Amino acid sequence: MSSDRRRPRADARRNRERLLTEAEAAFREQGTGTSLEAVARRAGVAIGTLYAHFPSRDALVAAVLRERNGALFEHGEALFAQPEPAPALAAWVAAVVEHAAAYQGLAGMLAAGAGDERSELHASCARMNDIGDRLIGRARAAGALRQDATSADIFALMNAAAWIAEQTSREQADRLVRLTLRGLFRTPKDEADEALRPA
Repeated sequence: MSSDRRRPRADARRNRERLLTEAEAAFREQGTGTSLEAVARRAGVAIGTLYAHFPSRDALVAAVLRERNGALFEHGEALFAQPEPAPALAAWVAAVVEHAAAYQGLAGMLAAGAGDERSELHASCARMNDIGDRLIGRARAAGALRQDATSADIFALMNAAAWIAEQTSREQADRLVRLTLRGLFRTPKDEADEALRPA
């Protein structure tokens, strides 16, 4: 009897893991707008099984991003240990742009999720915004960032750069970030370049 009860739970876990694996592959290949029916077929389950685990597209995307989110947040918190606030902020902008451009269509979903408390993406977007707000405040307090530069300005830059990375190239997105941060920082202009240079 107990083994019979365990089997459905084990099957459900395997189905969930297959759905996440196939969804991530589909997002990489076709973007976050890919057919959920196609994801279910790839995973070898019915569409009803997909919706039983992930009741919306946002829920599926949020689950796929969970591991990536954890790494991003850890990186963001570590940036507060950097002594210079301008390169720390530039590094955060670069990291968020890379994160948001991971899949075609993701930048738009994150932008929408940030403003929709009902979205499964809202909590992670709020965490990203919190880290960004604190890095921006730190840079402004140190005099490294123009006093009239707002969090909304930086968030708009990240959204625009992620969209450009999706639609054209990462190089063009990096150029936009460098040029914009040069205008916002009150520190040597090469700091943005240094922060965005690959390790």
